[in-house]
Amino acid sequence: MQDNDAALALHALGWILGDEPRAERLLGMTGLDPASLRSSLDDRATLAAILSFLASHEPDLMACAEALDIKPEDLAAAARRLEGNERMDL
Repeated sequence: MQDNDAALALHALGWILGDEPRAERLLGMTGLDPASLRSSLDDRATLAAILSFLASHEPDLMACAEALDIKPEDLAAAARRLEGNERMDL
């Protein structure tokens, strides 16, 4: 896993958790609860799920990208790399 992708996922998570309904939707869609989310933040699958959650809902993807001052495509690409669906050395 690229450290940048992991860091990006953690920054995105901070953004997600800043909005309670969005945070609840993340937990509902991933099947995680707050304790399991906290304990699995070093797990590639959890980080991928965080970014995939954003990539699956364009309004959130766009808003998060704007808040983090990055391109939405960069969030989506990081999700694919964490999922193992894109080469890591791009």
